[in-house]
Amino acid sequence: MWKDFKEFAFKGNVIDLAVAVVIGAAFSAIVSSLVDNIITPLIGVLMNGVDLTNWKYTVGDAEILYGTFIQSIIDFFIVSLSIFFIIRLLMKFKRKKEEKVVEEAPKVDPQEELLKEIRDLLKEQNKGK
Repeated sequence: MWKDFKEFAFKGNVIDLAVAVVIGAAFSAIVSSLVDNIITPLIGVLMNGVDLTNWKYTVGDAEILYGTFIQSIIDFFIVSLSIFFIIRLLMKFKRKKEEKVVEEAPKVDPQEELLKEIRDLLKEQNKGK
């Protein structure tokens, strides 16, 4: 069982996934900072100085923080758009790299093509005998 786990854990896909999770967490922190420190204040300016995170509805002693929920939705959309654009950019570079790797088929010399046709004709004639 330990051997199976070791093979699974040290496969490239699992390690790549772990790296992606760590980078994703760091990227999420950057985007959250962008949203909290730049985009939310800009939205507040557009909405005449209203801060979304302070929006709440009080019922008795309970506070429903719907402004924080709206902020989380905005964070989600910005993070998902950012990741979408980064993946799109990476795929564009990957396609360019693949296009460079794909080479044209080697050009066949006309004389070589004629020799192949002659060979095929000779084979057909010998089959008939």
